[in-house]
Amino acid sequence: MGFTISTKAQAEDFVRGATFFGTGGGGSPEEGLKSLYSEIDAGRDIKVIDVHQVKDDDWTACPYLMGSIAPLTQEKMVEMRSFGLSKPKYTDRKTLLGDAFRELSHYVGKEITVVVPIGLGGANTPAPLAMASLLGISCADGDYTGRALPEITQTTPFLNGKKVWPIASVDEYGNTSLIKETINPLMAERIGKLISVASYGLVGQCGFLMRGSDLKKVIIKNTITECREIGQVIREAREDGKRPLEEVAKFGHGWILFKGIVVKKEDQGRDGYYWGTHTVEGLEEYRGHSFKIWFKNENHISWLDEKPYVMSPDLIEVISLETGEPITNNRLSLGTQVGVVGMKAREVFRSDKGLEILGPKHFGFQYPYKPIEELAMK
Repeated sequence: MGFTISTKAQAEDFVRGATFFGTGGGGSPEEGLKSLYSEIDAGRDIKVIDVHQVKDDDWTACPYLMGSIAPLTQEKMVEMRSFGLSKPKYTDRKTLLGDAFRELSHYVGKEITVVVPIGLGGANTPAPLAMASLLGISCADGDYTGRALPEITQTTPFLNGKKVWPIASVDEYGNTSLIKETINPLMAERIGKLISVASYGLVGQCGFLMRGSDLKKVIIKNTITECREIGQVIREAREDGKRPLEEVAKFGHGWILFKGIVVKKEDQGRDGYYWGTHTVEGLEEYRGHSFKIWFKNENHISWLDEKPYVMSPDLIEVISLETGEPITNNRLSLGTQVGVVGMKAREVFRSDKGLEILGPKHFGFQYPYKPIEELAMK
């Protein structure tokens, strides 16, 4: 569809919606807003173009953030200082991604004129948009996952046999590397993740180099527009005195899965991912019931009263029961009153191959996948 972000209010709506689709992961919305605000303050409009405006012979690439949003422990910070990782070179995600983008362009010797976000999330989507604005190139209205996901193999290019490498990588301290080739996409994910582990956090990477004609075959269209719309729905519901939970579920053709208060949080950073489980005790009509969510960066498996319930690839989104603001897993704290919204996955991820890379068994749970519409309608 295409649109322009030219005010901070528009940026806030957009980042709110992107965080919603981040399903608990997708990076920090504060970082996403910081990237967009700096472009707006510089007087540059942030433009998103319709996929049909991408020319077939354009070179396109995907800048993305790789790593974990797990909180750093004191022990980890001591380790970081021992490696000289005490003063970041980059203070904005867009410049971090910009240098990864330049490294890839220089390596392949091609002028890349269109970028596409790898997925949706509070930082993972705004940062590529802001980077494109900074460099004066285009960002397409779409992405490769329709949500946030922890692994670069959980994408439509992978499902369609596209290479993810070469990949340029830059961490926030300036360490730069290039993954020229890997024997398979799984190793591209593993090597890229271990680079982020080495720098104790998120790194900027850029890959998925392809022509515009190929991009059009694999992109999930208009998802950037969807982020803006969902963010606006949440804000307007709050301003109009309505319950954002009900309004966002209705607008997104989803279901209210639960309302409750967070009573238990088990989490850890491991292998470059943020892992854990949140337990919620019911409120209102859900009083007397319990809900659990397991996450690997993003929310993937849920249990209602200890029985397996909605699970990936379908979406499980946690928002503030009062304000409707989406909450990332690293910011979800004990005592928070939340609503849980479920939505259908993009159809491509419900295919046999899609379920193989994103269904419950991929994450080590031997549950049969049941579509959300069969569960939430009961």
